[in-house]
Amino acid sequence: MDVQLKRGLLDVCVLAAIKNEDSYGYKIIKDMKPYIELSESTLYTILKRLELSEMLTVRTVEHGGRLRKYYHITGNGLKRIEEFKDEWEEILSIYRFVMREVEGCDKT
Repeated sequence: MDVQLKRGLLDVCVLAAIKNEDSYGYKIIKDMKPYIELSESTLYTILKRLELSEMLTVRTVEHGGRLRKYYHITGNGLKRIEEFKDEWEEILSIYRFVMREVEGCDKT
């Protein structure tokens, strides 16, 4: 898969994982696991990028004697999810076109 496309999709997936409640790294990975495999190193790179883009904020809380970072989606993050939903129709249209072309090649 194209690296830039995958990067954009993973960003939206992480935002969706924290859309309804603040969460932390391990829980985000666990929540996403039924849908997509994501390594810790990849997740933390994404989280940092989303923080720098002001799509999420971070707060640190002590939990079990250790510090845990909780991630909270911002208005910009929610806006990005909505933009993705609009873009998804175009992505599906491109997919249908490509599959039509592939299926047409199989018949020759």
